Amino acid sequence: MRADRRQDAPARTRAGRGRGLGLGLRGGTTVAAVLAVALLAGGCSPGGAGTDTAASGGGPPSPTTPSGPASAPPAATPLEALPATVPSALAPYYGQALAWQPCDDGYECTTFRVPLDYEHPADGDLTLAAVRAPSVPTGSSGSADRLGSLLLNPGGPGGSAVEYVEGAARTYDAAVRARYDLVGLDPRGVGRSSPVSCLSGERMDAYTAVDISPDDPAEVDALVAAAKEFAEGCRRRTGDRLGHLSTVEAARDLDVLRALLGDERLNYVGKSYGTFLGATYAGLFPGRTGRMVLDGAMDPSLDSLAGNRTQAGGFETAWTAFARDCATHADCPLGRTEQQAGEQLTELFAAIDARPLPTGDGARRLSEAQATTGVIQAMYADFLWPRLRTALADARAGDGTGLLRLSDTYYGREEDGSYPNLMFANMAVNCLDLPAPFTGPEDAARAVPEFERTSPRFGRDMAWMALTCTYWPVRATGVPHTVRAAGAAPIVVVGTTRDPATPYSWAQSLAGQLESGRLLTYDGDGHTAYGRHDACLDGAVNHYLLAGEAPENGKRCGS
Repeated sequence: MRADRRQDAPARTRAGRGRGLGLGLRGGTTVAAVLAVALLAGGCSPGGAGTDTAASGGGPPSPTTPSGPASAPPAATPLEALPATVPSALAPYYGQALAWQPCDDGYECTTFRVPLDYEHPADGDLTLAAVRAPSVPTGSSGSADRLGSLLLNPGGPGGSAVEYVEGAARTYDAAVRARYDLVGLDPRGVGRSSPVSCLSGERMDAYTAVDISPDDPAEVDALVAAAKEFAEGCRRRTGDRLGHLSTVEAARDLDVLRALLGDERLNYVGKSYGTFLGATYAGLFPGRTGRMVLDGAMDPSLDSLAGNRTQAGGFETAWTAFARDCATHADCPLGRTEQQAGEQLTELFAAIDARPLPTGDGARRLSEAQATTGVIQAMYADFLWPRLRTALADARAGDGTGLLRLSDTYYGREEDGSYPNLMFANMAVNCLDLPAPFTGPEDAARAVPEFERTSPRFGRDMAWMALTCTYWPVRATGVPHTVRAAGAAPIVVVGTTRDPATPYSWAQSLAGQLESGRLLTYDGDGHTAYGRHDACLDGAVNHYLLAGEAPENGKRCGS
C-alpha cells in the first residue's frame, strides 16, 4: 500500500502500497514539509480506500450514517492485552532517568534505551530519540493545571515524530499547549531512532522510476529485480534490527517512554499510520490508555491485499473529487467533465510510458511511475490541486518537471539527490506487520482486474506495488486482527469522508472494534482532519483533550 502521507508532508512507498503516511496538515507548515512526512506505504500495510462512491469497488461501501462501522473479517483475531505488571526483566528499562537537553532552536531532546527484542531483553538494546515542546502556561493557567505529556505521531510508518513536533508544536491550540508538554518519539527504525537504511540516493532515483504497471515479461522482471534490490539493500545495511521494527514493538516502546515521563496514562494524538500505532498501544495497555485521538484511522482487521485494494479505491475517490473541481477552473488541462478528465489522464500516462518526458532536473526524465506518484501526491491535500493542474498542463505540453517535483516530494527527495529514512522504515514496518499478499508476479497479474474495477486510474499500479513484501528478507510477525481495548477510556476516532489514503470505512471499522470508540466524522477532502481549522472538529478534539469529554459517537463536522 501507499504510505500514509501526512498533510504536513505527503509521501509514497511501494510495498504494496503500504500504510499511508498519515500526517495531518496543520497551519503554518510548508507544502514541502507536508509532502515529505506523509507517505503511502507500498504494499505491505493495509492501505485503503473505503469510499463514498461506487468507485470503491473492492471495499465495503460506506453506510449512509456515520456511526455504522464496517464489520471485521471473520479471520481477524483480537489483539490481547499484555499483563498489567511490568516483567522484572524489563524493569531496568522502565527505571531509566531521562536527561533532557536544549536542542533545535527552543526544544528539548533526549534519548533512552529499549530492548531490541522484548521477549529476549538480554539480546541487546536500541537507542530511541524523543523531543519535547514544554507546556506554555497562559495568563489564566499555571503549572497546577498541567495535564502531563501529549505524545504526537504523524504517521508513515516512517514519519519522524521529532520533526513533526518541531514543525507543528507552535500551531497547536494555545489552550492545549498551555496544559501539555508536546512530545515526539521517533519510532524504532525511524529518523533519529536507530534508523533503517536501504539504498543510496542514486539507486533510489532508479527505484522510483521503475515501471509499476508492467506491460510485458521484461518489465515484470525489472519490477521484481527492483523489489529484490530494495529488500537486499535493507538486509545488508540494517542487519538484525530489520526483524524488530514491528508496530507491536513500537507500541511497547511508547509505554516505556510513558513511564519515564512520569505519566500514569498515555495521552496521544496519532495521524494515519499513527492511528494504527495508537490503537495497538490501547489494545496492549488498555488500563494505561488516557486521552487518545486517532485521526485518519487504519483498519487493523484487513489483510494487505484487501487494504491495498481499498486504498486504491480511496485514491480513485479523491481523483474524482479533483476532476470535478478541475472542471470548474479555466486552466483545467483535462477537459470539462469527470469522464474527459479520466480519459485524458489515462492517455497522458500511456504517452509518458511510451516516451518519458524531459524535465528541468538534468538528465532525469519523468517516467510513468513518477507521473502516477506525482498525481497521487496531490490527492493528499486539496491545496495541492492548483499545482497539479499546472503540472498536468505542462506534461501535456511535453515538460515533466512539475510532476517530477511532486513525485520527489512524495519520496522526500532532497535537492542534492539524497533521500530520508522515511521510505526505508515504511517498507520495513509494513512488511513485518502483515504477510505479503503475493508469492510471485503471477499472483499480482491475477489480482489486476479486481484492482482496476476498484480504481480505473490507479488500480493496476497498486496491484503490482503489492509485490514488494514478497521478497522481504524477514518473515512477517503480525497478522490481521481486531482491537477491542476493553476497559480503556473513550478513544476518539476521526474519519474524513473522502480521505484518499485512509478511507472513511476504516475509521468506521476501527471505531466499531474499540469498546470505547467514538467516531467523529469530517465531511471533506484530504488526508486527516484535526488541525485544518474546522471549528466544529478542532473544537470537539480540543475539548476532549482538555476536559476529557469525548464527543458523542457519530458527531459530524465539515461541509
